[in-house]
Amino acid sequence: MTSEPVTLHLTVGLPGSGKTTLARDLATRTGALRLTPDEWMQPLFGVSDVDGKRDVLEGRLIWTGFRALRGGLSVILDFGCWSPEERWAIRDLAGLAGADFRLHHLWVDEEVRRARCDARWLEVPHETFPMSAADQDRYLAACIPPSADELAYAPIPDPPAGHETWAAWAAWRWPSLPRLDLS
Repeated sequence: MTSEPVTLHLTVGLPGSGKTTLARDLATRTGALRLTPDEWMQPLFGVSDVDGKRDVLEGRLIWTGFRALRGGLSVILDFGCWSPEERWAIRDLAGLAGADFRLHHLWVDEEVRRARCDARWLEVPHETFPMSAADQDRYLAACIPPSADELAYAPIPDPPAGHETWAAWAAWRWPSLPRLDLS
């Protein structure tokens, strides 16, 4: 394990891009707590999402991660986080917890990524879920890669209209996440 400041690591990318592989490696090297929704959704519900329960689960995992950061333990949120708003909110929450933030954006060629997803379903179905070509197309269309500002750790912009803080936006986005702003 390395000695690094308390850090919130966020993996960003589509299924099959290598997020969980990186998250597992980071956890091994740093001793950070790794929180991966797929490892909870599949055993609990047998699918990747069911009636919005993934958002509820992610909110509780973020809350758990926040509490761990406040207690001095680094955390890896192995989420994907396809929208800039999700990423800005999580980065802001890391700051509220007094932790550093590291964004790990993973990208691989689309053909390779889809082949990895298919292979993972065949090799370890208990860790994933089947993804059709239509699912993959929908995921690709929904994912907004991090901007140059995000990757350069530019100052966090103002939260979206209607939300006083990023923590308030996060509590709206992830319904089970209590409002965590401590300012």
